[in-house]
Amino acid sequence: MGTVYISTDDAFIGKTDERLRVRAQKETLLDVPLIKVDGVVVLGRATVSPAALMELLERKIPLSFMTGTGRFLGRLEPELNKNIFVRSAQWQAAGETAQSVHAVQAFIRGKLKNYRVMLLRAQREGLTGLEAGITRLEQAIAPINQTSIINALRGLEGAGSAAYFAHFGQLIRNSDFTFKNRTRRPPTDAVNALLSFGYALLLHDVQGAINIVGFDPYLGYLHTQRYGRPSLALDLMEEFRPLVVDAMVLSALNRKALTVADFVDEPISRAVSLTDEGRRQFLRLYEQKKQSKFKHPVMGRQCTYQEAFEIQTRLLAKYLMGETEQYPPLILK
Repeated sequence: MGTVYISTDDAFIGKTDERLRVRAQKETLLDVPLIKVDGVVVLGRATVSPAALMELLERKIPLSFMTGTGRFLGRLEPELNKNIFVRSAQWQAAGETAQSVHAVQAFIRGKLKNYRVMLLRAQREGLTGLEAGITRLEQAIAPINQTSIINALRGLEGAGSAAYFAHFGQLIRNSDFTFKNRTRRPPTDAVNALLSFGYALLLHDVQGAINIVGFDPYLGYLHTQRYGRPSLALDLMEEFRPLVVDAMVLSALNRKALTVADFVDEPISRAVSLTDEGRRQFLRLYEQKKQSKFKHPVMGRQCTYQEAFEIQTRLLAKYLMGETEQYPPLILK
């Protein structure tokens, strides 16, 4: 089952025996064994019974709350993992240390190389006009290993991301949708709305993996510390952005799994968001993508992206604790 997404306003989330039950307007929307649930995400308004809250906490199942458009509001977390040694290593690496620089290099290298793979794959499929973007990405990737100042590394990440998104619109083979540039808070077109929503869901999943392994999600290395910001989760999700969210969004648009009828816009702010049915379809597609399998290049075995979130987090823990010489970001060809 994986993550349960509840997008019906005024739903009631309760517990019956060993099952999670969701009801709205006297109808049962979901009735699933709790043993199959890895996480619960509420989009919009919902009521959670005290019994369900207690059960989620006891089973260490995270509960996140988001707006209907995917803006993160808050999260109910079980007791922090007792592995103090992981958090101690994480804090010792904080600042401009050799370990934090290496981790930042890896996060950025993974993200930009996966961006490059996306453009190269499209080029192999016959799309032209991507050479400039590929070259700019290669120019951003080349100096990463020789750059030991984190602010300079952030500059390389910014340059590489700009090169990728300058060509992202060309990857959309559906004339009903266009993409000019990345816009947030709020997204002002359908493609940006999908990307922002997908990244919010990805953050929930990566933060869940971080809590399982025992890290402090608020102490990161690439993303600066800010009150309430899960910086390490944002760090670790970088390499997954193109692999999970971007790939899924492009597939949904190019295969016309989502249409213009699945979006609405707010006239004053010009914010674009999914309709209720569009959101349900997007959540189905996201869950399918998370459960799809690939061969992990380090582990040498098949795994799902859901499993890979935890695998990568554990690889980072091994590096910071001195059990391995480097952190290998997830890069797929």
